[in-house]
This record gives sequence, structure tokens and C-alpha cells, in this order.
Amino acid sequence: MIELAPRSASPIARFGGQPIAIAAAALFIVVLGVGSITLWRAYTGSAPESDRAVATRQLQARAAQASEQLVEKTKGLEATQQESIDQLQVVQDQLLTVRRLLAAQQADTRKLSEQVGTLTEAIDGLRQSFASAQASEPAAASAPRTRSAKARPRSNRTANRSRAKARG
Repeated sequence: MIELAPRSASPIARFGGQPIAIAAAALFIVVLGVGSITLWRAYTGSAPESDRAVATRQLQARAAQASEQLVEKTKGLEATQQESIDQLQVVQDQLLTVRRLLAAQQADTRKLSEQVGTLTEAIDGLRQSFASAQASEPAAASAPRTRSAKARPRSNRTANRSRAKARG
């Protein structure tokens, strides 16, 4: 048969008979550890939990501050964008006004060009009739004049000068 080793040979077996002493020693070690940690924290004045809480609050404050800055910048961008839109609308209105004025000026220019063309045709017709009247009445031109040049109205003198320039 197989022989079993006696129980008293293992170190755990020696303490196996006194479980209350083992529990009391373990409890004493745990209490001693907790007490030393508490004394160490009280002596140094720093607790990791409070440090973490402070760090968390600082992070939250920074996040809130960053969020407020983003909101302010967003509002500033919105205001700038609205100002740009308003300025663009003003420019578009001015452009529309300029286009209308340009169209009106072009219409006036066309009308004036037509009138100048009509006046040019009338002047050409008058020149031709004046030339034909002078050619048919050479004797009437050599007849003595009853009025002196100074007695003539100024407009006739100016008209005669322009006729003389046109002939020459």
C-alpha cells in the first residue's frame, strides 16, 4: 500500500488548526494598511480622488470655455455672413439701377441719332434748294441791296458766314 505523508509536514498544515488566529492576523494587517494609507494622505495633504475631481472640473471648465468661444465665433460668422449678404443685395440693386440707366441712355442715344440723321437730311435738302435758288436767280443777286450789312439781324450774318464756309 501507499503510505501517506503525515499532515504535520506542510507549513499550511501547521496553521490549519488555528483559523481564528489566522483571521485575526489578516484583519490586523488590513487595518494596519488602511490606517497607514490614511495617515499618509493626511500628512501629505493630497488625495488622488480629490486630485482627479479637481482635474475633472478643470477639464469641464475648459470644455465649457471652448464651447462658449465656439458659440461666440459662430455668432460672429453669422453676423459677418449676414452683412455680406446685405452688401451683395445693395450691389445687386445698384447694378440693376445702372443697367436701367444704361438702357435709357442707349434709347436716348438712338433717338438722338435718328434726330441728327433727320436734321442732316433736312440741312442737305435746304442746301440743295438754296444752291438751285442761287443758280436760277443770278440777276437778283446783282441788284442793289436796300439794307446795309449792319442793319441786318445778327442771326442772318451768322447764317451767311456758315453758308460761305460750307461753299468754300
